[in-house]
Amino acid sequence: METVDIWHKFNLHGTKVAILFLVFCLYFSAEAQRNIAVNNPNYDNRKFSYGFLIGLHTSGYVTKYSEAFTTNTFDTVHSILPLYSPGFSLGFIVNHRLSEFFDVRILPKVAFYEHLLEYNFTDDTQIVKLKESTIIEFPMMLKYKSTRRGNARMYVAGGIKPAIAASGKGDQDSEFDNINIQRGNISADVGFGFDIYFPLFKFSPELRISRGLANMLTEKTNMYSAGLSRIRTSTINFYLLFQ
Repeated sequence: METVDIWHKFNLHGTKVAILFLVFCLYFSAEAQRNIAVNNPNYDNRKFSYGFLIGLHTSGYVTKYSEAFTTNTFDTVHSILPLYSPGFSLGFIVNHRLSEFFDVRILPKVAFYEHLLEYNFTDDTQIVKLKESTIIEFPMMLKYKSTRRGNARMYVAGGIKPAIAASGKGDQDSEFDNINIQRGNISADVGFGFDIYFPLFKFSPELRISRGLANMLTEKTNMYSAGLSRIRTSTINFYLLFQ
């Protein structure tokens, strides 16, 4: 199956994504500071607030070779490389105000992932295994906010993200057709963003990094998983939050 890697086409990776996001946020923050009127001055006094989010992400596996990879069984394979692939997510926001500077929030969402592993052989051939999944995620985040200045304030957030696979193409494949992956996962998330206040709502662009804590490999091994002892997820997320 041929996939279009948007991140490679626009050469958007790690540092460049962060720089573009920071420039984007600083621009909107500066625009907010120019406004004379203060929008929604009492918005953050609400005990509870609600909203929705739209997310874009690029995600891949972080792998570790097994001892079996150094044996004669894999003498024709010189590397197994994870590839990053784009996806998106949709979800809701439930925010609870703890104090002037702290909020706790739950952001249940549905995310669509493509994870790729590239198997490179000594005869210069390649095999790319694709794992497509629809994941239900429940990020639970603690948010620390700066002092509001005009119509903008910066924040940082961190927490954990339990997840369970709702479906996945290849789940019914035979044991030699695809790599076997756990349906459940848990990740540590950390990010930062800007709250920008408008007359009728609050808009928050946010950049968040997610790193899986669980080994996604099942105990059932096959020709594609035997060379690996550990697979964890790694994701860079860009969210647009509306409250």
